[in-house]
Amino acid sequence: MQLTSIIAIYLLFWVMSAFVLLPFGVRTADEAGVEKVPGQADSAPINFRPWRIAWRATILSAVLCALYVANFIEGWVTVDDINIFGTPPGYE
Repeated sequence: MQLTSIIAIYLLFWVMSAFVLLPFGVRTADEAGVEKVPGQADSAPINFRPWRIAWRATILSAVLCALYVANFIEGWVTVDDINIFGTPPGYE
């Protein structure tokens, strides 16, 4: 696997991880017991910290990318392992 492929896979994992981690650790004004600003949405976060989300996404995507590359090299899980329907008829 080339370095550019690993970087592209890492970036895909990073974006996916960032979106998955967005709702964790965020509280609304109602949950925090803080008065809302007029016009503020009920679901607006009161303690949004984008750098913390980016840091967590970096760590999670590094682990996921390392597992992906290790699986690519070692061949732990292959296409044949996840083929639950078997070979299609007439495709032997």
